[in-house]
Amino acid sequence: MALTREQMAQRVARELQDGYYVNLGIGIPTLVANYVPDDMQVMLQSENGLLGMGGFPSEEEVDADMINAGKQTVTTVKGASIFSSAESFAMIRGGHVDLTVLGAFEVDVEGNIASWMIPGKLIKGMGGAMDLVAGAENIIVTMTHASKDGESKLLPRCSLPLTGAGCIRKVLTDLAFLEIEGGAFILRERAPGVSIAEIAEKTAGRLIVPDDVVEMQF
Repeated sequence: MALTREQMAQRVARELQDGYYVNLGIGIPTLVANYVPDDMQVMLQSENGLLGMGGFPSEEEVDADMINAGKQTVTTVKGASIFSSAESFAMIRGGHVDLTVLGAFEVDVEGNIASWMIPGKLIKGMGGAMDLVAGAENIIVTMTHASKDGESKLLPRCSLPLTGAGCIRKVLTDLAFLEIEGGAFILRERAPGVSIAEIAEKTAGRLIVPDDVVEMQF
């Protein structure tokens, strides 16, 4: 069975390490803020100028002026700092973010990512995605494995305009966790109840299946 958005966020949260500075992109990545382990000190960064982002607020906690990059209301943790977007991007471009979690439309076997534009559709612009993929060495992409039409998003080569080239090494989809290495997707984990055959069928790019693929536990 495919992972829910919440389960995807939970799985990404397992990649966090104590002391990390982490940038969460728009969409599924923002949910990761709700699954940071209580015993772990992680500072979540939002490109609009917030370091120390907490989980989503309850009705009583909502502050309309406290938002993330996707304009969702958020909370802050002890020690949080608020600053200009210019300073925020200086932090990103300077390589001071330990982990970046992004959504995407496509990823290919060379580690290229397309996440900002679909020709013919109205777009708001690239936002901070280009800076994030250029300034971070540790990036996890979260997305559905295939489109609503069943077309694979894990490709031999991206067909959409690129956000960044050769920068992606880890991909978490609703079906699997994969690493990109040597011009191939390497299957590391599969979602509960999802077969390797289904993952292979929905992966257009070259797929390597090791003998020790494990099933994710929740």
